[in-house]
Amino acid sequence: MAKARLKLLSRRPRRLRKRTRRIPRGVIYVQAGFNNTIVTITDLRGQVVSSSSAGHCGFRGKRKASPFAAETTAQTALCTVAMQRAEVLVKGGGIGRDAALRAISQSGIKLTFVRDVTPLPHNGCRPPKRRRV
Repeated sequence: MAKARLKLLSRRPRRLRKRTRRIPRGVIYVQAGFNNTIVTITDLRGQVVSSSSAGHCGFRGKRKASPFAAETTAQTALCTVAMQRAEVLVKGGGIGRDAALRAISQSGIKLTFVRDVTPLPHNGCRPPKRRRV
């Protein structure tokens, strides 16, 4: 009888609490697309410490691309990390990039620099052949 009770107790889902990671310096990557915003925090070696996206925060559809979703995403990614200084690399042309940057600066982390690393084509792909009618 005692074994049956132990099995029932072990089947309960455990709530995992995220530990607060302490790093003195880190890099924050903000990828702001037209449909979603992804925030990733790494240490200086490039190992991911924390990450979050608008879909992970519970936003669906058109609301994932909103500035409010980007702000919530940045706050969620930063809540499990304690660091003093950070470099921010912003990529993409979505409307959530400014809101995410504003949330990062309001969190109390000193930003050493903010760099835009959006890929820009120098000549682009070859266009399709001209249509003849």
